[in-house]
Amino acid sequence: MSLLTSVITFASVAFSSLTPNVSMADEAGCGVNTPCQVESGEYYIALPDKPADVGQIGAIIYLHGWKGKASQAVNNKALRRLANELGVALVVPQGVGGSWSYPGSPSQDRDEFAFFDEMLSDVSDRFPVDRDKILLAGFSMGGSMVWNLACYQGENYAGFAPIAGAFWDPIPQECPSPLTNLYHTHGIEDKTVPMVGRAIGANWRQSDVFDSLDVWKRQAGLYRTEPTSVIAGDLECDVWSSEGEKLELCLHDGGHSMKANWIRRAWLDLANTKHW
Repeated sequence: MSLLTSVITFASVAFSSLTPNVSMADEAGCGVNTPCQVESGEYYIALPDKPADVGQIGAIIYLHGWKGKASQAVNNKALRRLANELGVALVVPQGVGGSWSYPGSPSQDRDEFAFFDEMLSDVSDRFPVDRDKILLAGFSMGGSMVWNLACYQGENYAGFAPIAGAFWDPIPQECPSPLTNLYHTHGIEDKTVPMVGRAIGANWRQSDVFDSLDVWKRQAGLYRTEPTSVIAGDLECDVWSSEGEKLELCLHDGGHSMKANWIRRAWLDLANTKHW
C-alpha cells in the first residue's frame, strides 16, 4: 500500500500564545494562562474568538503524550488555530507526572475515569460547551487514554481521534460502551509506539493496534466486514461503519508524529455524521 508523505512531528511544532476570548475566561477565573481546578486535577481551556454557534459551542479535548505539559499544548499554534477556525473550545487536561493512568499503564496515580467525569462537568458548568459536541483526541499515551475512555466511558463523547496510541495489555475482551465514531491515526514507521506493539520494561506492553481494533470490530459486528478505502491527504484509511457509527484506521508513512489536520479531519467528518 502506497502512502503519501509530509509528516510533521509533534515535537517540532512551535508553540505560541494566541488571544483567547478574554471576557469569558476572566469570568470563569481560568483559561489559557491559569488552569481550571477540579478535585482530581486540572485542565486548561482556550475559547474561540468567533464561536461557531450563538449559544453553546463544541469542544476538542486534547490529551498530551508522555511527559507532556498541558500548559504548552494549549498554546500549540496548530491546535489553537484548528480550534479557532472551527469555532470550538480547545480543552487540555494535565496528566499526573505527565502521564495517564489507564489499564495496563506503568502509571497508576489517579482514577482517570473519575477525573474526566469531574472535568466534563466543570467545563460545561463554567463555559458554554455543548456536552453532545465533544471530540476527544490524544497523542501517544494520550491516544491510549482516548482508547480507554472510548471503551469505558464512550457515551460521554461524540467521537474519538487517538493518534499513535491504542490499548496496552491486557486488551479488554469487550467494552462496556458501544462503538462511537473512532478515528485512529498511526505511522507505519512508528518506532516509539509500533503498530505491532512492544514491551515497556519487564511488566508492561503496548498492544498490537490491529488487536485493539478487533475489540471494536467484534463488538459492532464488523469483524468479517470489508472496509471502504479512502485517501485523505497524506492518510490512507480503512473505514468500517455500523448503523451510523464509524471505525477508522488511517495510516501515514511517517513515524511517531501528529498533525492538527488529522484532528480537523475527524472533527469535520464527525460533524457531518452527526448532522451538526
